[in-house]
Amino acid sequence: MADEIVLYHKEGPVGLITINRPEVRNALNGPVFQALGDILSRVAGDDEVRVIVIAGTGNAFVAGADINELLSFDSVRGWAESRFNHSVLSILEGLGKPSIAAINGAALGGGLELALACTLRFAAPEAKMGFPELGLGIIPGFGGTQRLIRAVGHAKAAELLLRRSIIGAEEAKAIGLVNDVTPQGQAVEVAKGVAHDLSSLSPTAVRLTMELLSHAQHEGFDSGLALESAIASLTLSSAEAKKLLGDFVGKAKKK
Repeated sequence: MADEIVLYHKEGPVGLITINRPEVRNALNGPVFQALGDILSRVAGDDEVRVIVIAGTGNAFVAGADINELLSFDSVRGWAESRFNHSVLSILEGLGKPSIAAINGAALGGGLELALACTLRFAAPEAKMGFPELGLGIIPGFGGTQRLIRAVGHAKAAELLLRRSIIGAEEAKAIGLVNDVTPQGQAVEVAKGVAHDLSSLSPTAVRLTMELLSHAQHEGFDSGLALESAIASLTLSSAEAKKLLGDFVGKAKKK
């Protein structure tokens, strides 16, 4: 259904997931994560689907988390939501089936965290990526502090997080944040093409390879996620964050 907040359909062995909240540039909230988790659980049990592609409706991939929802969180709710969102992205990462982020536009904050949980990332030249959270008195709480450093290394991760750098597709490729830059407007089509190519590989060999890659990358990962949730929930409940987030929403409404 076109009015669903997360769309899903199959193209042969490829499952296409689309975050569908174009009115808020596909911002992530609780219902989106719930729907995404339900779809991923279906994908996990569907042997016909060998690869998935994740994209966003319109001209954004996912422009971040839903700030109006974040404003309603206290530290207890912030912790619970962060841990649930971690669990959903861990399903994505642990499917044993490759996932490809088709970054067709802005991938900021939570959107970039979603992309980082995918196996591969392809960005359109118009895409913008970064983590603006510290400027709002909060931190990435969907796995970003842990996955980013594994993708680009400590120094570049520190720069992106602390300086709130918003970078383009070519720079993202240069630092290893994305695998490649696609022709303009072709991120989804390129990702689907790669997905169909990967779907021809042995599912068993792919699953085992991904298991080995995950083992090599994630030692100590779960404890890092737990710490991230604790700190994220504390920052969300601070008076400073409430003011900065509220100011951000106020400015957005004036535009």
